Amino acid sequence: MLPKLDPLLHSELRLAIMSILAGVESADFTFLKGQTGATSGNLSVQIDKLTAANYITVEKGFKGKMPCTTCKITQTGRDAFSQYVSALQEYIQTNK
Repeated sequence: MLPKLDPLLHSELRLAIMSILAGVESADFTFLKGQTGATSGNLSVQIDKLTAANYITVEKGFKGKMPCTTCKITQTGRDAFSQYVSALQEYIQTNK
């Protein structure tokens, strides 16, 4: 039986956010928006969902006088992402 895919990570935008954060120490909102091509509103909603699941942390501050939101993957998020990737690999291997 194939493993269940985490529905929280199965969303295209949330998966993109997690993929980016898995490869960096942290990323600010503007960087994530540019990399994903998401609208500010949609990105904000998806970040909130990942934060509520404890997959990422969000730190709000300022760069000079400009507000800055920085996101970082948590160990829980890293584990969930790793399990998701492993599950996808299992799906691929099964279909060979």
